[in-house]
Amino acid sequence: MKKIGIIALTLFIHCVFAQTNRFVYQVTMKPDASDKNDIKTENAYLDISAEKSIFYSENRIKRDSIIQATIQSGGARGFNRDQMQNLRSIINYSIEKDKKDQKIIFKDRIGRDVYTYEEDRTLNWKIMPETTKIGEYKVQKAETDFGGRKWTAWFTTDLPYQDGPYKFGGLPGLIVKVEDDKGEYSFDLMKNYKIADFPTLNQFGNTIKVKRADYIKQQKKFMEDPMAFMSQGGSMRIGGNRGGGNPADMRKRMEERVKDEAKKNSNPIELQ
Repeated sequence: MKKIGIIALTLFIHCVFAQTNRFVYQVTMKPDASDKNDIKTENAYLDISAEKSIFYSENRIKRDSIIQATIQSGGARGFNRDQMQNLRSIINYSIEKDKKDQKIIFKDRIGRDVYTYEEDRTLNWKIMPETTKIGEYKVQKAETDFGGRKWTAWFTTDLPYQDGPYKFGGLPGLIVKVEDDKGEYSFDLMKNYKIADFPTLNQFGNTIKVKRADYIKQQKKFMEDPMAFMSQGGSMRIGGNRGGGNPADMRKRMEERVKDEAKKNSNPIELQ
């Protein structure tokens, strides 16, 4: 019985440490360069295990669940477009940090495909003497320049993770809050809890590995002429034409929608 008890305890400890820890951040953004009064707020997850972490939008998981349920039901019957509209996200990227290899992998959709690159810059933090308390955590100040912005972070050693939202990490503790000096982007830790494992993030379209500089070039092409970019390599599908509408009208509406989206995301988190 004693042996069984030791085995059970060992398995319990293994399960506890094998669990993934989810940190929920409130992300506040001013993504439209022409309207800095347009403030967007949504939640994002930072899921951390011993081997890696992934940062992504909460709405993405909710959208993926709806899409997956639609696929499993055999088609678009019952597809709730209003629900999908309410789950639209500014955070269309995901970021995976590989702790073993010390790599940061960025993934983002441009047009029909997913572009992925390995971050080629390092974060050089200056740890400051100032301390304060945010929520239940004692935090310390740190500063860095990254992506054309000056960032201030507050990290805590109360939690055993040298990680943070977005590409931020490498401090001697978890980042509880980080914001740029223009007040255009901020990430604030709201809560945390354990989950069984990382969720599966659906990837639609091709996955294209590029250098970061090439990703920026492709993103610029898309912003300048979204429809031409999406038409590269063949004719573009225009939604299946289920309602029998005029394809030219449908293309025009789609072009207007894509250009409007590009405008609304004209003040990215990384300026360079």
